Amino acid sequence: TVLHMAYDNRHLASFVVSDPIRETTAEAVQLLHASGFRLAMITGDAAPTAQAIAEQLGIDSVEAEVMPDGKVAAIERLQSAGKVAFVGDGINDAPALAKSDVGIAIGSATDIAIESAEVVLLSGDLRKVAAAIHLSRATMRNIRQNLFWAFAYNSALIPVAAGLLFPF
Repeated sequence: TVLHMAYDNRHLASFVVSDPIRETTAEAVQLLHASGFRLAMITGDAAPTAQAIAEQLGIDSVEAEVMPDGKVAAIERLQSAGKVAFVGDGINDAPALAKSDVGIAIGSATDIAIESAEVVLLSGDLRKVAAAIHLSRATMRNIRQNLFWAFAYNSALIPVAAGLLFPF
């Protein structure tokens, strides 16, 4: 973000200010892309800043200068193409966390963001989002396998329990 300093209608200086991108964010984006996800950044930040960060990280699409109600509208647009997970941490993210199919609050999220999310990650490390998705998929795979084997076992042994082998 560029800040300008002026005095008496005279430009004195310009400053460029930025928050550093966390060291782990680029890796998190790569992990999520490798898992087949398309990533969108929906932010209240200025468009040039958001676009520069998105290009640097390889984020697929950007919606910038968005107010909280605009984040909900963006989630709704994205949901027309499929399921949407939203990652956020602030009070401005709470409506989008609630509207998304899966809301993920991260780091030192505000209380309202935590209440609005289905998943709360205690760390601000975005790699944990990919790890949580991987863990969720493995858990669902395990549940499906357990249901299959329980059904197969019961289907095979109900006739035995009913006395099929009694004559022998």
